[in-house]
Amino acid sequence: MGVEEGFRGNKLTLASIGFAEARGAGAFKDDGLLGVGLPKPKDGYLDWDVAVRLSLPDVGAAVRTLLRRREIAEFVSGAMAGTMTKAVLAPLETIRTRMVVGVGSKQIFGTFMEIMEHNGWQGLWAGNTINMIRIIPTQAIELGTFECVKRSMTSAQLRWKEDGCPKIQLGGLTIELPLHLSPIAVGGAAAGIVSTLVCHPLEVLKDRLTVNRDAYPRNIALAFNKIYRTEGVGGLYAGLCPTLVGMLPYSTCYYFMYETIKTSYCRAHEKKSLSRPELLVIGALSGLTASMISFPLEVARKRLMVGALRGRCPPNMVAALAEVVKEEGFKGLFRGWAASSLKVMPTSGVTWMFYEACKDILLAPHLA
Repeated sequence: MGVEEGFRGNKLTLASIGFAEARGAGAFKDDGLLGVGLPKPKDGYLDWDVAVRLSLPDVGAAVRTLLRRREIAEFVSGAMAGTMTKAVLAPLETIRTRMVVGVGSKQIFGTFMEIMEHNGWQGLWAGNTINMIRIIPTQAIELGTFECVKRSMTSAQLRWKEDGCPKIQLGGLTIELPLHLSPIAVGGAAAGIVSTLVCHPLEVLKDRLTVNRDAYPRNIALAFNKIYRTEGVGGLYAGLCPTLVGMLPYSTCYYFMYETIKTSYCRAHEKKSLSRPELLVIGALSGLTASMISFPLEVARKRLMVGALRGRCPPNMVAALAEVVKEEGFKGLFRGWAASSLKVMPTSGVTWMFYEACKDILLAPHLA
């Protein structure tokens, strides 16, 4: 903060911007500046002949300017959408997790009654605190990464059309990167990989708190520390490989279906934008399709992540899939899919609806 000093008559003024008349009070505010008067004895009276002005930054304007940047707006919109969705749909997530890992009843209603009998209504939100902590960075990173990579790929393809595709030289072999890669598919795959690598420990912690609340302290920090002390870093990343393998087809299909359905619907109905109910339905359909394709890998991933609680953890994803088929047949690969669909469809629909609404609000000045 700069300070200027000058004289006006017999008055000495210190100011961050310009000069000011001395005040007859100890503090004042003028033109957005905070002033403090310093008294000086003069002929038996206090003469406020020195003023110091401190410039106060406009924090609100700075925040608004930051949020109007497209990348920041998408990041914040993703976090807000994920938070709202998980707060409303946490009970379905709890039921789905218990059915996928084989805890308790094999029926949706039976699982619901077991939770109510043993834990009451609070049991439906078991692990929801860590779920909320997990979903904020996960959705923010995932949706932000998707939008960023999609734009970057689209821009790069336009340049490649003019300058030619990039080439990779491996000895005497020249590999030309394909021009026809879908920016949406690449963005979806990147979104799933990046968010998983960053937030996987929170997913592990959430699942273990959901499945067995007695095995771990209810304090999130203590539970995190217990996993780290007993299993090391590997415990925090249990099931990472099948998660990444399962995330690729799910995330790629999920974003590809959403963008494709939305674009086709807008073109068919000659619309430039969609209403909230339309976004809700399109988001739900994209989530259902992606879940159907990747659900067996989701079953294997959950088995690996909570295997330690059951005293027998499959060594890898293939072994986990084989174990499920051996114990329950091929139907076991889709055990809990109905509950998952009930959770995935509203989650996907509500997430996209809130995300697009928040993004429209934050980027409104730039949409014209």
